[in-house]
Amino acid sequence: MGRLGNGQAARSEIHKFLLDVNQSAREASALVSQAWENYTSTRGDVRLLDLDKVVALIENDFPARLYYVRLRNSLFDTHVNQESPHNRQVQYCCDAVWGFFEEMKRLGKQDEVAVFIHSEFGRRVPENTSLGTDHGTANVSFVLGGGVEGGQYGKPVSLTDLVLGDNLQYTTDFRRVYATLIEEYLGYRKSENVLGGKFDTLGMFA
Repeated sequence: MGRLGNGQAARSEIHKFLLDVNQSAREASALVSQAWENYTSTRGDVRLLDLDKVVALIENDFPARLYYVRLRNSLFDTHVNQESPHNRQVQYCCDAVWGFFEEMKRLGKQDEVAVFIHSEFGRRVPENTSLGTDHGTANVSFVLGGGVEGGQYGKPVSLTDLVLGDNLQYTTDFRRVYATLIEEYLGYRKSENVLGGKFDTLGMFA
């Protein structure tokens, strides 16, 4: 009987948790819908990465500190004929981010937001037989915002001192970048609880 009672209590707690999650999702969905309905900007560039939706949420004081958007269809995964598509995608991203910051200026929030642009993998140094490049190790990332101390962080990679055959050898652990964003931007000083270890920050934010 004791185990049955405990089981019923556990099921009751799980049921309540699921109901709370459902209610929270409904409330968030309503806030998102209202924010999008209120957004009236006609900028075309900011729509390129769905950043217009992020602008709408920020403008309407949506209770979130992190937003995530992504390039559709792995457009930077240039295994074939890399040069022209890569150039177009760089311009595509630049236009979208520029439009986003123009919207932040309109809202007076350009010094409050930070944009982190990254990829989960890099490219290899040599061209493959299809005029493209294959998946690689090291990569570059960008952090943009009015509160960012501009400049280059980390040592540039070598194009000749390669590892694993033809891969770039990274010089900065990506977890240092995450630690910087977590501690210096978000203000959470125990990034090791998130990253599973302590990593030196880069002093990127004013």
